[in-house]
Amino acid sequence: MAAFNLTPSGPSEFILTGIPGLEAAHIWISIPFSVFYIMDLLGNFTILFVVGKEQTLHKPMYLLICMLALTDIVMSTSVVPKALGIFWFNFRSITVGGCFTQTFFLYMVSAMQSAVLVIMAFDRYIAICNPLRYATVLTNARIAKLGLVGSIRAVFFILPEPLLLSSLPFCTNQIIPNTYCDHIAVAKISCGDITVNKIYGLLIALVVIGSDLTLIVLSYSLIIRAIFRISSKEAHQKALNTCTAHICVMLISYSFCLFSSVTHRFGEHIAPHIHIILANLYFTVPPMLNPIIYGVKIKELREKVGKHICRI
Repeated sequence: MAAFNLTPSGPSEFILTGIPGLEAAHIWISIPFSVFYIMDLLGNFTILFVVGKEQTLHKPMYLLICMLALTDIVMSTSVVPKALGIFWFNFRSITVGGCFTQTFFLYMVSAMQSAVLVIMAFDRYIAICNPLRYATVLTNARIAKLGLVGSIRAVFFILPEPLLLSSLPFCTNQIIPNTYCDHIAVAKISCGDITVNKIYGLLIALVVIGSDLTLIVLSYSLIIRAIFRISSKEAHQKALNTCTAHICVMLISYSFCLFSSVTHRFGEHIAPHIHIILANLYFTVPPMLNPIIYGVKIKELREKVGKHICRI
């Protein structure tokens, strides 16, 4: 990815402004950013450690939670350290190759996370609607293969975005009004035609998020119908608890993603700093909340985490 180049007359680096209009408040804004990032790393690495150490958690559902934790760590790490560098030390410059690489990883990991959420919905569908076939249909090896397919799909769809950016001419304007290299924000400072960039970005959002959301809604519609047919109160509650955790994670992830995307593309009358804050919240808040939700809602995971914390 570092090999992306501009035209010979193009700049060698871009300047990230941070949050335009709120430069005087950057230090104060950095406080919640730092807290969210620390909690994100602590929570997700805790899940990875506990699942890795506990043999009883080596199951498809927990493997998927680990995949989600990895995407959360990569997503927030792709944005927050650079943003804090801007807020604290005024480190605004970023190389062109670094900028395009950041764009690729941000959107690739976001697409990968969406794929993991779809697999989670399928996992819960099999576990609740076809429990007798669960052990044969969803093995750890099959989950790993599905995760690999999701990764390949993410790379296939997202790789053209930085390639399209690298083909644009960049003249005198090197200033990106953002804390990170957003695809459209970078394209807008080009002195060339960015129609293809806009169309492709919108197409990817519709295809990836649209298809994934459709599959998730279908899966959970069938799951909810099956749950309410369960006669055992204890089994009913257990199934509902595991589904509640997944549904909460999905609602948080997609709500931030869709709201940020819609306001960025169609909210012309919304102040730029609102767009940027919403986009940054998408990369920081869900990764922080996801491990908390799973830790609270899934009893087996909560007990194992508690056991390891008590040993410290």
